[in-house]
Amino acid sequence: MAEAYLRKYLPPEVEIKSAGTHPTGIHPFTIAVMAEEGYDLSHHTSDPIEKYSSQEWDYIITVCDTAKESCPYLPARFQLHVSFPDPSKGGIELFREVRDAIKKWAQEFAQGLHATLH
Repeated sequence: MAEAYLRKYLPPEVEIKSAGTHPTGIHPFTIAVMAEEGYDLSHHTSDPIEKYSSQEWDYIITVCDTAKESCPYLPARFQLHVSFPDPSKGGIELFREVRDAIKKWAQEFAQGLHATLH
């Protein structure tokens, strides 16, 4: 979800990747609630974080507490943690709540980043 919204709110030249510490695939409720917003995530994959470990990043952003605790070190100028509830612990309504919170955060992050660059 965060990747989709960051892609929407940041310029196209910004490279955005999404990965998990224990990737298991995209949850069907994630696909459903993002489809409600016009995003088709049905063909997206869940990549392992190690896939991107050899690259240097400006930002490494963790969005759940488990990922923050178990994320291996990746070279980045900034490490940012944003704690969102794990929606897999609830039903589709929790997925919607988390989606909306991530959307709001992504908008604010993009606006703040834009302000610091200009």
